[in-house]
Formats: sequence, C-alpha cells, structure tokens
Amino acid sequence: MKLPFAGRLLAVAMLAAASAALPVSSAFAESPEKPKVALVMKSLANEFFLTMEDGAKAYQKEHSADFDLISNGIKDETDTANQIRIVEQMIVSKVDALVIAPADSKAMVPVIKKAVDAGITVINIDNQLDPQVVKSKNINVPFVGPDNRKGARLVGEYLAKQLKAGDEVGIIEGVSTTTNAQARTAGFKDAMEAAQIKVVSLQSGDWEINKGNQVASSMLSEYPEIKALLAGNDSMAVGAVSAVRAAGKAGQVKVVGYDNINAIKPMLKDGRVLATADQFAAKQAVFGIQTALKIIKGEKVDSGANGVIETPVELVTQ
Repeated sequence: MKLPFAGRLLAVAMLAAASAALPVSSAFAESPEKPKVALVMKSLANEFFLTMEDGAKAYQKEHSADFDLISNGIKDETDTANQIRIVEQMIVSKVDALVIAPADSKAMVPVIKKAVDAGITVINIDNQLDPQVVKSKNINVPFVGPDNRKGARLVGEYLAKQLKAGDEVGIIEGVSTTTNAQARTAGFKDAMEAAQIKVVSLQSGDWEINKGNQVASSMLSEYPEIKALLAGNDSMAVGAVSAVRAAGKAGQVKVVGYDNINAIKPMLKDGRVLATADQFAAKQAVFGIQTALKIIKGEKVDSGANGVIETPVELVTQ
C-alpha cells in the first residue's frame, strides 16, 4: 500500500535516524583521507623553483598513496602580496601542511601565523623566516634548508684563489629583505675579507636576470677596476655575464653565482662563470614535504635548538 506523503516523510526520517545509529565500519574508520600538502614557491620564472616543483611532483607521483600535492608560485621574486593571497587560499582549502619558500622573511610571517592557528603544519624552505619575527608571533616553524652563508663562503673562497689582495669586486644581492640573500652576501663578504679583497659595491638584483644585468652594468661603469662580480643566485649571474660581455670585459671580470641551475652549466664549462653552489633544487621541497608528513604522523623531528634542519650545499666549478 502506498503511504501518503506525510507518512513517507516519517519513514525516511526514521530510516535516517536508524542509519545514523549504526556503528561505522572499522575499515572506514581506519582509512582517513590522504594529507593535502601545499607547496608555495617564489617566482616560477626562476628555473630554480621550476626544478623544485618538478622534484616535488616526481616525489608525489612515487608516493601517491601517502599524500596529495598542490603547488603554487608567484610571478616574480618580489610579488609578496600575491604569495600572501595564495597562503590565504590554502588556509580556506583546509590543507594539512604548507611547505613555503617565502618571498619576504618578515612580511610573510603574519599569514603563516594564520595557517598555524588554523591547525596547518607549516614548514619553511629555501629562504628562512626572520627568527625574531617568528618568535614574536609565538609560533614554531621549522626551517628545512642549507646554510646559505656557508655555501656562499665556499664560492667566495674559490673565487679568491683566482684574485689577489687589494683587488676590487662587486656583490649583486638578491631581494634584500630575504634572509637567504643576507646570508649569501655575508658568506661572500667573509671570503673576501679573509683574502683582503675589497668589496666596492653591493646592490640588489632582486634575484632576476634583467635586474642583475642592470646592476652589473652599473657596477662595471662606476668601478672600472672591478675584477669579479659575486651574484647571490645564478639568474643574476646570467645577467652579469651579459653585462661583462657588453662592457668588452669578457675574460677580464670573473663571475660567480649560486644554485647550479641548468642555464649556468654551459657557462661553467666555457669559463664565463667561475663557480656556483648546488643546494639541490630538485630535493629542496621534497625535504620539506618529508618533514611535514613526519609531523602529521606524530613522528619526532630533530630540528636542533635553533629550529633548523640543515640540508646539503656543495661548491660546483668547471
């Protein structure tokens, strides 16, 4: 017999209540969703971050049963506002972990605090957040990455062997508000000071090829006795190589970089670039992802007293 409309509604309600009272199967209870990991990088116009993204995607493909990956990047190295928006979107998306290479060591901290407060596991890679600003927000964000000062010092020491005391050099720094730019500059300065080589100019090239080229051209014009240009990353080193050639000083002014991107390898081979540092771009995000997944699983992560998990960096020459 067909129930009237009101009776059918009552039957549906009773069935729903009975279903809700049934125990959830153990198989369902023990199979939670895979963690969602968001990778937020800096400029994808920079080969270093494309390599980082490719490495992360390859790792996720090999471990697809363990986590899902969302990757994002910004248009250029100084687009901090857009990176903040991306992090806010990841918070709304309720990701489980955020692995971030911050565009600015200080300006990104407030939005990262929002992520931490939302229960998201945050891992800092590539460019370390300012420890004092992080501390002021009462949050703990492990840094997984290389000792940039040590890496730059290795490159500077190798360059110093090709120069002599009293020679003049210029340093092309990355974005000056970033910790890794400051650390690399400090490493270059350490090596130059030890060799009694004079740093006559320090200017920011914003990590970009074109800006690096402009800064290098300006230095070569203002300081015609410069014997070398130390670039805080390989993109700026590529720009510096072009500036040296345009100034008619190829073979007279040495160039060094940092990152060991593919674009620099032919220049190392033919001597246009003397040396660089390899911090293993393809593994940078992977190291961060692995750390995030351990924390999510409740495993212990040894980040040392300073909250740093150090990864390798090596000198690369011809």
